[in-house]
Amino acid sequence: MLYILLAIAAGLTMAFQGSLNSVLGKKIGIFEASFIVHLSAAIIILIIILLDLNRGNIQAWREAPWYLYLGGVLGVIITYTVIVSIPKLGVAVATTFIVAAQVSTACLLDHLGLFGLEKLSFNWLKLLGIILLAAGVRLMLIK
Repeated sequence: MLYILLAIAAGLTMAFQGSLNSVLGKKIGIFEASFIVHLSAAIIILIIILLDLNRGNIQAWREAPWYLYLGGVLGVIITYTVIVSIPKLGVAVATTFIVAAQVSTACLLDHLGLFGLEKLSFNWLKLLGIILLAAGVRLMLIK
C-alpha cells in the first residue's frame, strides 16, 4: 500500500511540476526554465547526500554501466517536452498523452526486462489496458 501511495504522490507531483515548469518557461524561456529546474533539483539532492540522509554508495559510481547515466539526458528531454506541450494542449490532455506513452513504454521495458529489471510478461490484459488508455486519450481530445 505504501508503494501505491508513493506512486500516486509521484503522479500528483508530476502534474504540478509540469504546470509550474510550463509557466516558468513562458516567463523566462524554455531552456532557462529547464536549467533552473535541474539546478534546484541538483542543489537539493546535493544537500541530501552531504547530510548523508540517503546512506547510498556514491563511491560505486564508476562501476555502473555508462547507459545508466542517460537518466540526466532523459530528464532534460522530459522537462523540455512538458514545458512545450502543456501550454499548447493543456495540463489534462498533455498529461493523458504522457501517461499513455509512459505505460506503453513501461510494458515494453517490463516484457524485455531491460537494464537488469525483472521480466514481466506482456499479456492480453495489459494490451486491454493500453487500448483503454488510448481510448482515454481520445476522449480527452473531445471539446
